[in-house]
Amino acid sequence: MNKLFNNWRSFQDSYLQYLSAFLLVSLTLLAIVEVIRRYGFGVSFEWQQDAVTYGILSGIFLFFGITQTRNAHLRVTVLLMLIRDKFGPPGHIVSAVFTILGQFIGIVLCGYVILYSVDVVSLMISQDRKTESLVFPLWPFFVTFLTGIGFLGISFFFQFWHEIQILFGRSGLVGITDDSEDSGPIL
Repeated sequence: MNKLFNNWRSFQDSYLQYLSAFLLVSLTLLAIVEVIRRYGFGVSFEWQQDAVTYGILSGIFLFFGITQTRNAHLRVTVLLMLIRDKFGPPGHIVSAVFTILGQFIGIVLCGYVILYSVDVVSLMISQDRKTESLVFPLWPFFVTFLTGIGFLGISFFFQFWHEIQILFGRSGLVGITDDSEDSGPIL
């Protein structure tokens, strides 16, 4: 499992974060150019707003899994910290179980969104749905969203597996970001 996780991190760190950054930077620059063109010269591409909006959102969607893997997202952990600190070793177990439960729910939700959205993609393709400017088809944007949700689910899975291993006193994944103070065996 460590090898799979390392390959996943390598994919994220070597390719995915750069693709996401490229989308964010290049489309932000396009937005700046369009502001200059619109207010400086009075002309603008009618497709620019759609490209910027959907491109930046695509970059954000592709970064979902990276954010989860790095534990760099917003989480409300005060309750888990209080349980862990107030109740000692039993609190550590309860906190770990709630963490595992949250990750399991994340995996299920990601799978649910992907499973029930495949029909939406098919419908978008069959109806030839387009953005507001009628230049870009909507389905590539939606597929990018589902890809980002899939990457998020993969990250949840690795964290889920890691936390279960730690809970039962086994070594977890090497290199996984662990924000808990005590990452030793709980049981």
